Amino acid sequence: MNQAIPLLLLPGLMNDERVWSPLLPALGAGRKVHVAPTHLHGSLNDSAREAVAAMPPGPFAVSGFSLGGYAALEVCRQARDRIAGLALLDTGARTDAEEAKQARTRMVRAMASGGASLDQIAAGFAARVVHRSHVNDLELLRLLADMARAVGSEGFAKQQQAAMDRPDNRALLTELRVPALVLCGREDQVTPLALSEEMANLLPEAELVIVESAGHMTTLEQPEAVKTAVAAWLRRVDGRVAQTGGAHR
Repeated sequence: MNQAIPLLLLPGLMNDERVWSPLLPALGAGRKVHVAPTHLHGSLNDSAREAVAAMPPGPFAVSGFSLGGYAALEVCRQARDRIAGLALLDTGARTDAEEAKQARTRMVRAMASGGASLDQIAAGFAARVVHRSHVNDLELLRLLADMARAVGSEGFAKQQQAAMDRPDNRALLTELRVPALVLCGREDQVTPLALSEEMANLLPEAELVIVESAGHMTTLEQPEAVKTAVAAWLRRVDGRVAQTGGAHR
């Protein structure tokens, strides 16, 4: 039986560990899983360093959702010889365009000046991050709002700063010869499918999974489809490590 490789999970913007909750039953018994926060530092470098330090010695797999995908790629840069597998969900490898940086800056300034509350910003995001079939899912919307409040205004500002400062990671992807999953909601408006297709084409061992009837929040909108894809990816990761005894080649 293959060893269950430890797994590091990284949440997205205005998300905490609950964005991963629907996936946890699919990870298999005996697997060490750590969800590292992405709202404590205004630097992906610092967030990644703390996340890596929290993992047990030896190889591990890493999966990032949205902003967490940016952090996952920084984890790969810092601990490349330990990475056994990479999963990127609803994210991208490019740096922020100038227009996106300006939009992030406006949101942070509006919140700092009292022109907009975190609840108002989160509500505005909700309309963009879920598929039209979920816009009246009150339980999902309440969860998104509650996660945003848990991250808090300061955490939100730090996440936005980290996102603005991220590097272009496309060259890094070509060097990661490990089992990889790239997953995206078919109608993701935040990180469109074209970004996932680009990453899948750059990663040497990627499987691209497109989730139907989903926007940006795939783990919460279509948890069964995402669980199936992540479980299959982890089987590939565990099998590779069992064969090679190591991580990144």
